[in-house]
Amino acid sequence: MVMAKGQDGRRGGKEKRRYPAFSAAYFKQKILDAVSCGGTRRRSVDMEAELCVLPAVADACGGKRSERLAELLMVEAKEERQRGEAEAEEVVRRKVERLQGFERAVKELEGGKDEEEDGVMRKVEAAMRVRRACRDDAEARATLAMLGAIPPLVAMLELASSGARVAALYALLNLSIGNDLNKAAIVKAGAVHKMLTMVQAKGEAEQETLEGVVANFLALSALDANKPIIGSSGAIPILVGALRPSGGTCRQCKLDALRALYNLSIAPSNVHLILEAQLVPFLIRTLGDMELSDRILALLGNLVCTPEGRKAVSAARDSVPILIDVVNWIDAPDCQEKAVYILMVMAHKSYQDRQTILEAGAVSALLELTLIGSPLAQKRASRILEFLRTDKRKEALDDGEDDEPNFSSNNHGVSVSEPIVDTGRGYGSGRLRGGGADAEKGMSEEKMAVAKLVEQSLESNLKRIARRANLPIDYFTQSARFKSLTASSTSKSLPF
Repeated sequence: MVMAKGQDGRRGGKEKRRYPAFSAAYFKQKILDAVSCGGTRRRSVDMEAELCVLPAVADACGGKRSERLAELLMVEAKEERQRGEAEAEEVVRRKVERLQGFERAVKELEGGKDEEEDGVMRKVEAAMRVRRACRDDAEARATLAMLGAIPPLVAMLELASSGARVAALYALLNLSIGNDLNKAAIVKAGAVHKMLTMVQAKGEAEQETLEGVVANFLALSALDANKPIIGSSGAIPILVGALRPSGGTCRQCKLDALRALYNLSIAPSNVHLILEAQLVPFLIRTLGDMELSDRILALLGNLVCTPEGRKAVSAARDSVPILIDVVNWIDAPDCQEKAVYILMVMAHKSYQDRQTILEAGAVSALLELTLIGSPLAQKRASRILEFLRTDKRKEALDDGEDDEPNFSSNNHGVSVSEPIVDTGRGYGSGRLRGGGADAEKGMSEEKMAVAKLVEQSLESNLKRIARRANLPIDYFTQSARFKSLTASSTSKSLPF
């Protein structure tokens, strides 16, 4: 037992007796002080030190605080769950209200007599609500279609009111965007023929109606199953008429018509219908408008894949020279790729087209494209040059089968197998020397042109490398390294 002593070291009457250092009463008092929430707990430095040296007391304190923390967490989780349930109920309530609104809109589209003005107005308002709901919401498109909104909207296309027809047109357009089932359902309901009837009718909203019909044809023709139906219905002449200047349509309507014709041209059954509308000569003449040219070339690329389409493109006036001119559009690589594709198909399928391409002076443009064009354009231009070289080789072999080569003066010109450099020996050397200074001047100009093309090709490739490496575009052009490369480069270093 530990006893307190006085100042004189003896046990006195006023001496104070304390608890044993590790007695049960001592532990009990410490635990009560620790778990009490501040009321009777003494926050002295001595007690905190004693708690630190007593693991049992610290464990007891931690257990009580964990229970309190768990209770608080449970209360907070309960409140969060209640808030989540309230939010979920609000979401469900909004969805139910929205669904009820869709049902009311469909009932308004279906109900009412067409000849009554009030009924027509309610239908117009319902169609406008459908149009707004489907503008940016794919779920609304599917829901309204399941509720049966498509048949009454298609029926509205026959109403006498032009406003009702236009409202139904754009509601159907928004319903068909990005939903193949709705596209098929609209065509199955007979909307295509009714749209064509609307375009042929005269009215105050004729231009707006035409634009809506063209936009619908564009959306509906994206589905492969609809392409033959739309093409055979008589929609192609309407789309071709929207392209012509006399149609008076806006630029967006012309773009929509071109894209719709491109979709329809994918189906082989529609190609002869497009050709019957005399569209190819008009498209060739229209090339030059940078915004329309990309769509025109894409459409011509589909047409040229068929024998009749290829013949129509070849027969069009100045078609090959115009396409070669497009090949020189350095600022329009997409147009270059499409134009050289058309030329490649023509050169691959027809000997006469190859001769026309050769006579039109396409070799220099194709050579330049193989050096400084895009990778796809380079491959296509190389194929065309390969076709042309094959023809030259065959001609040379055919000329040498019957007779031995005659290098004297004749009407056939210089053979491909003849040397282009004067060696001073052999047949024809005198005739090659006869060019004199003019021939040397021509050769020097040709070498300068080739050197320029090589330099442009190297610069284009280095810029492409810089873009891939996220370097500044002028990184190589400003460095001495580029100058040294261009000074010592040859055509053998080009990345074919």
